[in-house]
Amino acid sequence: MHRRHLLTLILASAAFALPISGSATQIRQARFWRSDKKLRLVFDLSAPVRYKAFSLSAPERLIIDLSGATLSGDLSQLALNDTVIRSIRSGQTGLGDTRIVLDLKAPVRLSSFLLAPQDGQGHRLVLDLISAKQESTVAMVPRETPAIKVHRKRDIIVVVDPGHGGKDPGAVGAKGEREKDVVLSIAQMLAKRLKKEKGYDVKLVRNDDFFVPLRKRVEIARQHKADLFISVHADAAPRLTASGASVYCLSEGGATSATARFMAQRENGADLLGATSLLNLKDKDPMLAGVILDMSMNATIAASLQLGSKILESLAGITTLHQKRVEQAGFAVLKSPDVPSILVETGFISNARDSQRLVTKRHQQAIADGLYEGLQRYFQKNPPIDSFLAWQQEQPISLV
Repeated sequence: MHRRHLLTLILASAAFALPISGSATQIRQARFWRSDKKLRLVFDLSAPVRYKAFSLSAPERLIIDLSGATLSGDLSQLALNDTVIRSIRSGQTGLGDTRIVLDLKAPVRLSSFLLAPQDGQGHRLVLDLISAKQESTVAMVPRETPAIKVHRKRDIIVVVDPGHGGKDPGAVGAKGEREKDVVLSIAQMLAKRLKKEKGYDVKLVRNDDFFVPLRKRVEIARQHKADLFISVHADAAPRLTASGASVYCLSEGGATSATARFMAQRENGADLLGATSLLNLKDKDPMLAGVILDMSMNATIAASLQLGSKILESLAGITTLHQKRVEQAGFAVLKSPDVPSILVETGFISNARDSQRLVTKRHQQAIADGLYEGLQRYFQKNPPIDSFLAWQQEQPISLV
């Protein structure tokens, strides 16, 4: 996986694009044209859509799953003579998604991306089918678009970040309870639970009491090519009555509340990290680099909001919630442009009742279980395309 490459950032943006209205996205029509090296297939859409595209062998097929979309056009009108496509089939999955199957005459490499409305054109999903004979001249396909053969069935990589540590105790309770100890215990319990689940691999930013700068925490997630970054905290608030769990993700604009702004300022300190420093775009045109960064950040924030909602739903049955929606602010530790990231405040050390519960192993385990359940629900709906979980979900569908 090369998630730092320019093409990958664009693909990541496409993979997490969300419909902007509550109604189903319409697949209006399909069209294609050929060049010496590839066949470009374009689906015209009524709105953005989340999709997965992958290939299967014996026989050769290309599968496109469009989440929450319905087909209103007639794909049978496409003239497929002299193309690598033998036939096109479509149908609805049990989840209400549309699956389009391209039966192929020969193996192809796939490159796919979404295009926003421009020059009189609406939303489009573009699939470039490149002949396998051209493999030596095309770039390696990144993780978001798997290679020709069946899935690698890789593990989903989750990086868990226990906040603070070492010289930085974090928030300290009235009886000397330290945030860094509480969150390390919860993070270790979460890691242990994830390791028991087939299809997951988990990395801890720290597994002991030592300090890790914010910049390094983000770098660790990127070094491990994380599918998800979750930072665990148990902070203090100006009001001692503030209590309950909260979930935060990055905001490129203002904070969604005064509490969110306070939390971000407290956590960032002097270690603030700009998102632009995480991308190697120095050799790119400044305007192009800005567009790529915006696309990637917007897609990542959208995915983070989805994840945060699932976490909140799970925590609601375990502890009180400080906020029933995912809050946003400029947390430095969440500023990775291509890794969905959330910060979970498991409670407030500054609140006597929260603090009393947070230091108990029973409540720590309950919080860890809640985080695990939320992660599971998110990845059940949004499995990385080449993961074991994605492969597992595809097995019952008879259309292929």
